[in-house]
Amino acid sequence: MSTQDPRRRIPRTDRVLAEPEVVRAGTGLADAAVRRAVVAAQDRARAGEIAPEDVVGAVVAALTAQSPSSLTPVLNATGVVVHTNLGRAPLSDAARQAVLDASGYVDVELDLRSGQRSKRGVGARQALLEACPAAEDALVVTNGAAALVLATTALAAGREVVISRGEFVEIGAGFRLSDLMESTGARLREVGTTNRTHLADYRDALGPDTGCLLKVHPSNFRVAGFASSVPLRELRALADEHGVPLVVDVGSGLLTPDPAFPDEPSLSEALEAGADAVIASGDKLFGGPQAGLLLGRAETITRLARFPLARAVRADKLTLAALEATLRGGPTPVARSLHADPERLRERSEERRVGQGSAEQRRAR
Repeated sequence: MSTQDPRRRIPRTDRVLAEPEVVRAGTGLADAAVRRAVVAAQDRARAGEIAPEDVVGAVVAALTAQSPSSLTPVLNATGVVVHTNLGRAPLSDAARQAVLDASGYVDVELDLRSGQRSKRGVGARQALLEACPAAEDALVVTNGAAALVLATTALAAGREVVISRGEFVEIGAGFRLSDLMESTGARLREVGTTNRTHLADYRDALGPDTGCLLKVHPSNFRVAGFASSVPLRELRALADEHGVPLVVDVGSGLLTPDPAFPDEPSLSEALEAGADAVIASGDKLFGGPQAGLLLGRAETITRLARFPLARAVRADKLTLAALEATLRGGPTPVARSLHADPERLRERSEERRVGQGSAEQRRAR
C-alpha cells in the first residue's frame, strides 16, 4: 500500500500551462488570468476538493467560463427603452461598426493629406451641426453632467448662476444638481418657488455678480396644477438686457420635436429660442453613446472649448466615432423601439417567449 502524499501528483504550473486544451481555453484571456485559474485549481487539489488528475480539467472549465469583460448581454424586457441600469441606449449597427473600426489606429487628430495635427472630433462636430442647423458650433465631452460642469465653471466660476427652484433636480444615484453646480465654485441664486417662477423673479436676481442664466428641463418629474415657468424666448430677451449668457439643459438629447414626446424639449427648439449653449446627453433619446453634447453660439462654444477643464472631459475616439455614426447611420434602436407598432411589439414578445421556452426545454433534455 502506497503512503505517498497524493498532493505530490499535482501537476506543476508550467506543465498545466503547456497543455493544449489549456492553451485553447485561454486564448483571448490575459496570461495573468490563466495563471490565476491554474493556481486556483492547484489549491483545490491541495485542499482535497479535487483529485490531482482533475487539475487540468478544472482549469479548462474555469477558463471556458471566463470572459475578458464582466458585463453580460441581456434581453431588455423591462418596458423601459432607455434603461439606466441596462446601459441606456443600445448602439445602432452603424455605431457598433464605427467603434470597432476606431478601436485601432485612426486619424482622430491627424490630417492624412498634410500629415499635420488636426482638431479632434471634426466629423462628429460636423454631423451635429448638420442635424441641428440652428447651432453655430458644437462640442462633445464625456457625459451630460460633465457638459454642465464645464459650462458652469467656464461661464460662472466664483459668480452666481440664476436658476428656478422648480428646476432643482436629482439626476440619479443621489447626485443633485445643486451639489454638482456648487462643486464648480459657482454660487446658486435660486428664484421663484417650486411650482411657480415668473420673469420678474429672474429680473430681480440679475446683477453685476451674475455669471449666467440656467434653465434645466426636469425630465424625471412633473409639477402639475397651479404651476408656471418662463418661456425660453423671454429669458433670452432678459439675458440680452443684462448681457449674460443663457444656458439650457434639455437632458434627453431629442434633436427635433417629436409628436410622441409633446412635453420633451428638443435641442433645435432651445437653439431657435436663443440659448447661448444647449446641453444634452448622447445616450438617451439621442440614441448614441454616453456623451455630453454642447451646441450653441460660436462665441460661447469656443469659450467652453478653450477653457482648461475641457481637456479633462474631452471625448475619446470611440465615443466620437459612435456619435458620428449614430447621426449618419439611419434610425437608432431607441427611435425604432419608441415608434414601433404596439401590436407588432406584442407579436415579437410572444415570439421571444415561445423561442425562450423551446430553448429551455432543449437544455433540460
